[in-house]
Amino acid sequence: MTQSMSSRGGSGRGYGLHHHNHSALCCLSAAPPLPGDATPTPTLPLAPDPAAAAAAASGAAVAVEGVLHKWTNYGRGWRERWFSLRDGVLSYSKIRAGAGAGAAEEDGEVRLIGSRVGGARHTEKPTGVVSLKVSAFRESKSDDRRFYIFSPTKTLHLKTDSKDDRVAWIEALILARSVYSLGSLSGRVTFVQCDVSISTARLRDRMHQEGLNENLIEDCEQIVLSEFSSYRKQLKRRYEDYLSLFGSCRHNFEEGKDGSITQGELTRNDFSSSRHGNFSEYSTTESDEFEKNDGGELTCEEETPFFDSMDYFIESDNRSSTMLSVQEVVDTQTQDSSDRLPQIRRRTRLPEPTEKEKGISLWSIIKDSVGKDLTRVCLPVYFNEPLSSLQKCFEDLEYSYLLDQAYQYGKMGNSLMRILKVAAFAVSGYASSVARPCKPFNPLLGETYEADYPDRGVRFFAEKVSHHPMLIACHCEGKGWKFWGDSNLKSKFWGQSIQVEPVGILTVEFDDGEIFQWNKVTTTIHNLILGKLYCSHHGTMHIKGNRQYSCKLKFKEPSLLDRNPHIVQGFVEENDGNKASFLIGKWDESMYYSNSDTFKVRSADQLKGASLLWEKNKPAPNPTRYNLSSFAITLNELTPGLQEKLPPTDSRLRPDQRHLENGEYEKANAEKLRLERRQRMSTKLQDNGWKPRWFEQDTEDGTYRYKGGYWETREKGRWDGCLNIFGEFAET
Repeated sequence: MTQSMSSRGGSGRGYGLHHHNHSALCCLSAAPPLPGDATPTPTLPLAPDPAAAAAAASGAAVAVEGVLHKWTNYGRGWRERWFSLRDGVLSYSKIRAGAGAGAAEEDGEVRLIGSRVGGARHTEKPTGVVSLKVSAFRESKSDDRRFYIFSPTKTLHLKTDSKDDRVAWIEALILARSVYSLGSLSGRVTFVQCDVSISTARLRDRMHQEGLNENLIEDCEQIVLSEFSSYRKQLKRRYEDYLSLFGSCRHNFEEGKDGSITQGELTRNDFSSSRHGNFSEYSTTESDEFEKNDGGELTCEEETPFFDSMDYFIESDNRSSTMLSVQEVVDTQTQDSSDRLPQIRRRTRLPEPTEKEKGISLWSIIKDSVGKDLTRVCLPVYFNEPLSSLQKCFEDLEYSYLLDQAYQYGKMGNSLMRILKVAAFAVSGYASSVARPCKPFNPLLGETYEADYPDRGVRFFAEKVSHHPMLIACHCEGKGWKFWGDSNLKSKFWGQSIQVEPVGILTVEFDDGEIFQWNKVTTTIHNLILGKLYCSHHGTMHIKGNRQYSCKLKFKEPSLLDRNPHIVQGFVEENDGNKASFLIGKWDESMYYSNSDTFKVRSADQLKGASLLWEKNKPAPNPTRYNLSSFAITLNELTPGLQEKLPPTDSRLRPDQRHLENGEYEKANAEKLRLERRQRMSTKLQDNGWKPRWFEQDTEDGTYRYKGGYWETREKGRWDGCLNIFGEFAET
């Protein structure tokens, strides 16, 4: 629970609870009973606290006005607007040129904030209106004059003339929020009288029987009463917090019935701040990247897109509990904090095809290739998806927030939850493989791929370091962790199926030194000739840790009569062999953990007390025939300004892959054949001593490790020595 902060002389990071605890919803005496009272009886009275009621009434009568700088867009920048806060509604108007009274004469007291209000003259008609009942707000972390207000239809980026002015505005917003949001709720909610009492009589009698002196008895009694008093305070805060939460939820739905208010990211922002332990609607958590990137895309009257609030409530209902566990706090904190980071605008669909696809008989191509290595079989581009194997490596990090959560658990000393989250992450990499009928492009020797996702807090880089055997090395940096590995895929046709055997070790190392390593399991693509095409993953995955825990996961092999496919079961064990926890789930749906043995059941639904570790994201609304996930659709995108920064070896610049994505199948096929002829030179290059540029082989275990320098070179824009591997070449 976040403690309430002091008055405006402080930093302002706890104003929500400072006023929130004085609401008239629930009043619980915080004073501990006197030691002499034998049976103190704390109660939860129905009547509102007179002081709180007076404060609320006083706050309702005060209107706040002043000049604030509002961000419009990059063309117009910051513009002064006249803001007025009355009756829980914040409105703003444009300012006219010329002198005049800043504040319009209104009934009741008007409080002016700022030194520039005297000469400001505003228009009578407001440009915008925001109801604080359904809004959230927070301060900037990097600028002590900026703050943000989130409503269902817009996000306001505001700036004051001084730090003190921002403190004053935040105090006014908090007071208005608590008075008009919670005050309106209190009149519509019926509470049941609940008397709670505690007696120390039995304790005193027992201690008298033991012959203890009165002074010692009174000391012990005081300890008990003090602990109970502390518990009452926590209960009071939690009671008020939940009233605030449910009041906001109900108001959101009631207002949305007639379509007057759109339910959206308000819910995300409002509750994501609150889920840090105290359900406060106000948070100071902010990132510099949010301020740099997000602000410039908003305009004065622009409405920003929001998430569906129903998704959040469904998630909350599934996790309903009277008290928040440590797990819930960490899980929601790490995942929702990424929602508050800058959301870079990325595409949600692939380009429309410019040509009509032509069907091709797969059997006519592969009938002479049974038993051969898949990497040596030349298939038409029709059987590819517009992604390279390098990009597929990064696709395994779609749920990187699980590693963020694992890092947080380790910081809190919960090593068991850390390895459970690592296990969930290891399984989640398979989730996007369902109904993916096409194979990725085989990279050229020296081909690279970078992925910089500041909204996810990850930065990824991969390079093809060997042609035969085909080896891909990757390295990723996240929030408190690093992930790396190399993979050698051994693939073979077996007529009706393709079997892929991954060879290599994946490693995640946390900043505190704890390391986990695991292997990937076998993948088989079935029904190449007849039947519906599908893939399966089967085998045993061992996750080995360098400290207390290790994990073993069994991917169940499919069978014709199996009515519950894709099952993954396993357990976490300590170094002495004792099983600490059990896991069960499906690699294409979700993973759960429990203290009960999961091998006795067939699904998590049959397991009592199972807790959710990970759940697959919703499918993309525009997957095309490739069935790419929403995340995978963004991997080959050339966002504005990115192409000039990339080296000539990046997969996004590969012509056959780009033509395929654009639906230019004839060009894609011609380019693929040209690059495959060039690829035959790779063996000669490798035999002549070619070495990867960004990775080097570890002499101890033989794995490829990132040696650094890529991002620094990218910053300088100097790609000297990088071959134009996709360009023309002269055959000798």
